[in-house]
Amino acid sequence: VQLQASGGGLVQAGGSLSLSCAASGSIFSINAMRWYRQAPGKQRELVATITSGGSTNYAGSVKGRFTISRDNAKNTVYLQMNSLKPEDTAVYHCYADVLATGRRWDVYWGQGTLVTVSS
Repeated sequence: VQLQASGGGLVQAGGSLSLSCAASGSIFSINAMRWYRQAPGKQRELVATITSGGSTNYAGSVKGRFTISRDNAKNTVYLQMNSLKPEDTAVYHCYADVLATGRRWDVYWGQGTLVTVSS
């Protein structure tokens, strides 16, 4: 199983970016999918979670600005980021709790995509 993230880049404060992360491989089922981020010199932070049923949860710092969604048919999770702030600058990693075919539940991480917000 592999997770491939894309969509990062450079944007001015107040702008928007959209991230996506596609899971591929012998996947039987995916439970929670998440986005984390890690800014330079800071600890990794959980940004948003979406369950297989579509329930969502957000960090307080992004609530109202970011939206997580998923397409179960495509095994893909998205993060729409609006009203971006310089403090949103970080490497964003996707995460998925996956039941691979013939295996047990396990967690997988994407490679990370850099989001830079200029002031």
